Amino acid sequence: MVAMDTDLVRVLGPKTAKVMADQLQLRTVRDLLRHYPRRYARRGEMARLDDLEVGDRVTVLAQVKSVSTRRMQQRRGTLTEVTVGDGAGSMRLVFFNNRHAHLDVGEWGLFAGTVGLWRGDKQFSHPDCHIMTGDDDDWARALVPIYPASKDVSSWVIQKSVKLLLDDRSSLEALLDDPIPQPVRDRHGLPSLATALVYKHRPESTAQVEFADERLKWDEALVLQCTLAARRRAAALEPGIERPRRRGGLLDAVDAALPFSLTEGQREVGEELAGELARVQPMNRLLQGEVGSGKTVVALRAMAQVVDAGGQAALLAPTEVLAAQHARSLTAILGPLARAGELDGDPAGTRVVLLTGSQKAAVRREARAAVADGSAGIVVGTHALLQEGVEFADLGLVVVDEQHRFGVEQRDALRAKGTRPPHVLVMTATPIPRTVAMTVYGDLETSTLRQLPAGRGGVSSSVVPVRDKPAWLDRAWARVREEVAAGRQAYVVCPRIGDLEDGGNGKAADDDGPDDADGAPPEEEEKGGSDRRPPLAVLDVAEGLRSGPLSALRVEVLHGRMPAEEKEARMRAFAAAEVDVLVATTVVEVGVDVPNATVMVVMDADRFGVSQLHQLRGRVARGRHAGLCLLVSEASSSSATGQRLAAVAGTTDGFELARLDLETRREGDVLGAAQSGRRSNVKLLSLLDDETLIAEARAEATALVEQGGGLADHPELAAAVAALAMDERADYLEKA
Repeated sequence: MVAMDTDLVRVLGPKTAKVMADQLQLRTVRDLLRHYPRRYARRGEMARLDDLEVGDRVTVLAQVKSVSTRRMQQRRGTLTEVTVGDGAGSMRLVFFNNRHAHLDVGEWGLFAGTVGLWRGDKQFSHPDCHIMTGDDDDWARALVPIYPASKDVSSWVIQKSVKLLLDDRSSLEALLDDPIPQPVRDRHGLPSLATALVYKHRPESTAQVEFADERLKWDEALVLQCTLAARRRAAALEPGIERPRRRGGLLDAVDAALPFSLTEGQREVGEELAGELARVQPMNRLLQGEVGSGKTVVALRAMAQVVDAGGQAALLAPTEVLAAQHARSLTAILGPLARAGELDGDPAGTRVVLLTGSQKAAVRREARAAVADGSAGIVVGTHALLQEGVEFADLGLVVVDEQHRFGVEQRDALRAKGTRPPHVLVMTATPIPRTVAMTVYGDLETSTLRQLPAGRGGVSSSVVPVRDKPAWLDRAWARVREEVAAGRQAYVVCPRIGDLEDGGNGKAADDDGPDDADGAPPEEEEKGGSDRRPPLAVLDVAEGLRSGPLSALRVEVLHGRMPAEEKEARMRAFAAAEVDVLVATTVVEVGVDVPNATVMVVMDADRFGVSQLHQLRGRVARGRHAGLCLLVSEASSSSATGQRLAAVAGTTDGFELARLDLETRREGDVLGAAQSGRRSNVKLLSLLDDETLIAEARAEATALVEQGGGLADHPELAAAVAALAMDERADYLEKA
C-alpha cells in the first residue's frame, strides 16, 4: 500500500510520472488526489462546443457524426476529416495520413487539443482521442470527470491514474490520514476524506460532487485557519511590555494640538488601541478604513501613548514619497513637540526622524544614532528600517502602512528589532471583505474606520470612453484647465514611466506602477494581449500635455525612479501650488495629501484594479473643494472592463468596491499565489461564496489550538498544518 507522500514514479511508472511532474507539477499521491476535475461531462446533456474559444486547450466529450478521408492535393498523404457533436454544437477534427482512421460514426469519445479556426469554423488538428466503449466502466458512469490537463497529459490519463488509487476502498481508508478530527466532522455533517475523494473523482450524481466539495473546502479552510490560529496563539504567549496611557504627556499634548475634532470612529478605535497597548500581551491589530478616514491620526495617537510610556514607535511605509509625506504630516501636527532637543523644540515632546535608503550617508548616520539612543521617539521609514545596523533603544510599537505592499516576513523583521515583542498596528486604506480579513489577515484582530472627517468636498467620478466618445477626452482636459483657473491643481496618472528605462517595450517600469495582482482584467476583446498597445507613459503623456491641451499650465512629472531628493522637491513644489498639474505613476496612490488638488485624470484606467482606482481617487477632494476623478479608457462601454469602470465611477463606498474587486479577481490573486508564482493550496474554497464556512472553520481552529494540548492532540491535522507552513506555497499568506 502506498502512502500520501509516495512518489508517483512508484505508482504510474517513470514516463507518465515525469510528464505529470514537468507539466502539471503533480509529484506525489497527495498531489494527484488533490488534482480535482474542473467539470463533469454528461452524455447527451452537453452544450460545450459552442462555448469554446480559439486558442483554448480543452477536452470535450462528443459523438462522431461523420468521417471522410481524401488525398491531399498540395502534399503527399491523406487527410481525414471527422465531424463531432455534443447535442448542441459541432466542430471538425483533422487527422493526417490515416491517423485515427478507426473512428466510426456513432461512437462517443473524449477529444483533447487546442481549438483552431479554419474558414470560420472551429477545429482540432490531430487531437488526442479516447473512444468510450460499452466495456468502459468510466463511460458507464453518470458523470465523466474532465481534469485540468496539459499537452502530453490528457484528462483521461489523469482519470485512469486516479482510478488506480481509488479502486481499493478499504486500502484507501487506511492510506489517508484524515486531517479533520471526527468531532468536527460530526458537528458539521462531513464525510470522511476517503469518501469525499471518491465522490469528487468518481461521482454518480451531482449531489455527491456537492457533498465532496463541502468536505474538501473544509480541508482547505481548517488547515489554513489552524495555521493562522497557531500564529495568533504564539503571539499571545510571547510577553511584551505594557505601554499604558500617561496623563499630561505627549498624547494629551497631541490632542490639544489637533486643529480638528476627532470623529466618533477615531475616538472609538483610539480607545480600543489604548486598551490593548496597556496590556503585556502584544497588540496585533489591522486598522482598515476608507481613503481619507483619518487612520494616520489614530496611529499618531497610539505612537504618542507608547512614547509617553518610554518606548519608541516605528512607522513603515512602502515608498519614499509616502514615508516623506508621513514624516511631514506628523511633524506638522506635532509642531514643536516633534523637535525635542532643538532650540525651538518643546522639551515635553520627542523627535520625529525619517530614515530611507536613498538618504546621504551623513543624514542616515545621524538618523540611526537618534534611533539607537532613543532620542527619536517616532521613526518613519521605508524598507531601510529593516536593514542591519538599524537598532532601536526600546521599540514599543510597529505601525505598517499599506500592509498589502508588505509581507508577514517584513513585518516580523521589524518586530524583531524590539528587545521584547512590540505591539503591531497594520493599516490599509483598501477596505477588506470579511472573508479576506479572516484568511489573508487572519492572524490579526480587525478595527474599521468608516466615517470621514467633516468638511470634505466629496468626489464625483466619470468614465471617459475614448473609443466610443473621443471628444470626451478634449472635455477632460478642458475641466483640468477650468480647475486650475479657479486656483486648484490636478493629477494625471499613467501606468508606466516611459522610455527612460524600459526601452519603449511597453512594460511597466516603475516599482510604484500597477500591480498585476490587483486584478485589473484585460479588455474582453483583447484577451490574447499581443495586439494591445503598450500602456501610456508618464514621460510621453507629460510631453504631449505641455505641447498640447495644457500648454499654458505648469506641468511636471513624478515617478519612482527619480532620485529621492528630486521626488521630495517635486512633491513640495506641488504642495506649495508651484505646480499646476502633476503627471505621475501610482507613486501618488497612497498617503499623498494636497488639499488643493481637486481633479485626477487616470489614463488607461482599465489597466488598474478596482481597489487601486479607489485609492488613486482618494488623492483628490481632501479639502473643502469638491473633487473630480476622470477614468480614461479605450475599453468599450459595453464590455466587462467598461462595466467594471462604470461600477467604480458609480460609488465611493470602498466596502462595496472591495466586494466588486473580489468578484472580478481570481481567488489565487487575492491570496497572493499569483504574486509568488506558485500554486495555491486553496483550490475549491471561494472567498466570495464561502464566508459562512470560513467563519465556522475559524471558530473550530481557534478552539482546537487553544484547548488541551492544542494541535498535538490531533496529529493528522498538525501534520497538515506543518506541511502548509513548510511548503513554499505557503508564501501566499505573506503576499497579501
